[in-house]
Amino acid sequence: MEGKGCYNRENFRKEGVILPILEEIAVTLPRADLDLDETLDCGQCFRWERQEDGSYTGIVRGRFCRVERQGDRVLFHGVDEDDFQRVWRPYFDLDRDYGSLKAQFSCDPILAEAARFAPGIRILRQEPWEALCSFILSQNNNIKRIKGLVARLCAHFGDPVEGGFSFPTPERLAPLSPEDLAPVRCGFRAGYVLDAARRVASGQIDLDAVAAMDIDDAREVLQQIHGVGPKVAECALLYGFGRMECCPMDVWMKKCISTLFPCGLPPCSQGVEGIAQQYLFHYSRCHPVLFR
Repeated sequence: MEGKGCYNRENFRKEGVILPILEEIAVTLPRADLDLDETLDCGQCFRWERQEDGSYTGIVRGRFCRVERQGDRVLFHGVDEDDFQRVWRPYFDLDRDYGSLKAQFSCDPILAEAARFAPGIRILRQEPWEALCSFILSQNNNIKRIKGLVARLCAHFGDPVEGGFSFPTPERLAPLSPEDLAPVRCGFRAGYVLDAARRVASGQIDLDAVAAMDIDDAREVLQQIHGVGPKVAECALLYGFGRMECCPMDVWMKKCISTLFPCGLPPCSQGVEGIAQQYLFHYSRCHPVLFR
């Protein structure tokens, strides 16, 4: 049967094929279009853990999954067809043709080199509240510490689910005090997290409405939250709202842009600056000598 979410034989190689196998979904996708290490451990998300066998375990929207590579197949363990279509397919941005994007980026030699260095990076479509809260916690932190903060926040205030805990809702966090967040050990960020939770829980900031706003209006609304500046707002919009035109600028990216693109990102990245940024961010972190 063909239709939305299904593939015919002609699309097998081009777009991939989904094979339901009990509680396992297999997606045929070249490693160059999804590398788990490059995607899940590059600083865009904080709830995935690499296992000794190279697979990753994580919880998204309260759903647990173990994902692994076997040749040209990506296996999603513990996932049925309904969960795959509702949660994991959009989360891994599987309907976007990254091969075409990389061909588009090849118009610029520097961007082409960055994409060739880590071609398997994809932008994850995270739950908006989780992305916003996580990047508030990320300020002045490294990836290992951010993962610890997020894990403790979930363990103390999330709901038990298979494989661990869900991400706490804004309604769960809104009534808390900074002292209540002491076990998370997030320091000055506690006040920022609580301000965000209260604004979202009260409806003062409607994340569904933010998703549909003009991008400048969306940035302005998110920056009403204490502790949310341009970088955190860009991260939340890119990774949580799927706004691919957003381009977060941290220390690495500022060095990268000033060194390699002093006149700004090339025209071939227009509209998908966030994806171009992710290739450049990873490339610059792995070549620090170029950006002293």
